[in-house]
Amino acid sequence: MSATRMLVLGVVKLVGEAHGYQVRRELQSWSADQWANVQPGSIYHALKTLAKDELIEAVGTEESDEGPARTTYKITAAGEHELQDLLGQALANAGASNDQLSASVALLNLIPRKQAVVLLKHRLAGLEGQVAPTRYGVTSFPEMGKPAHVSELFRLWLVHLEGQVRWTQDLIDRLESGQYELPE
Repeated sequence: MSATRMLVLGVVKLVGEAHGYQVRRELQSWSADQWANVQPGSIYHALKTLAKDELIEAVGTEESDEGPARTTYKITAAGEHELQDLLGQALANAGASNDQLSASVALLNLIPRKQAVVLLKHRLAGLEGQVAPTRYGVTSFPEMGKPAHVSELFRLWLVHLEGQVRWTQDLIDRLESGQYELPE
């Protein structure tokens, strides 16, 4: 799953109708180039691929004083379904990459509140299931005849994992208390 694909679909949905430059500006305003490595070329490539896959469709062309004409797109029903699938996978999967999770959080307002909570609870269960084996790795790795300093990797993973568990539970709590504007 590509975070860029999810973000481009999400921005087209949020804006209603958008051309590549609008999508690019919006994602730049979110600093997506830093946390999801979304580059201008990948945005335009995603738009072309999404149109080819019939997840967005061209609805017009705008002339531009700054360059070539700009094709405007809107999301299709298939694109809506794909976006919901991508968001659901990223929010529920404890193994989702940081850029996928970040993209899904940036687009959280496209998911009904109750659904977001269910997805995040699934993620939380997956994360919590990884804590004990990771803790075991911290203490047992040297006993397996491996260099003792390699256990530092397990410590690093444990700290990241515990942070993700805490953040996920806190986000669930915030959503359940009604914070943020999400569809009901």
